[in-house]
Amino acid sequence: MRYKSLVLASLLLATLAYAKDPKAYMSGKIIGMESVECGSQEKDAKNNHKTQELLCQQYVVQGEKTIYKIQPIDEKHRVLLPVGEQAQFRLQKDKMLLTVEGMDNKEREYVVVSMTPRTDASSADANPARVNHLQ
Repeated sequence: MRYKSLVLASLLLATLAYAKDPKAYMSGKIIGMESVECGSQEKDAKNNHKTQELLCQQYVVQGEKTIYKIQPIDEKHRVLLPVGEQAQFRLQKDKMLLTVEGMDNKEREYVVVSMTPRTDASSADANPARVNHLQ
């Protein structure tokens, strides 16, 4: 009986040791939204074909060191995000999982369309220090 409980306890400890910690959220700000073309829809009205361009929301999220352009994955349940509000996000491969503070605290998936480094003065790497060995 002691042998079984010892084996079970060691398996439990081994499992806990290899469990992945959830990734920490990063802070950012939603600084813009624009509508971009994301396809077209063709309608047939009695042999008169009409093509209508479809528009998708594309958001600009400013992180600590990076600016992200993202688009929602779920096209049926789109939610307009408030521009100028703080957001918490984490990255998973090519997706961003984002929650907006004070909204509904739901985590929504977005496709990361582009990433660019920040170049403003508040970025840590924007003004590299110059080392002068003569000083």
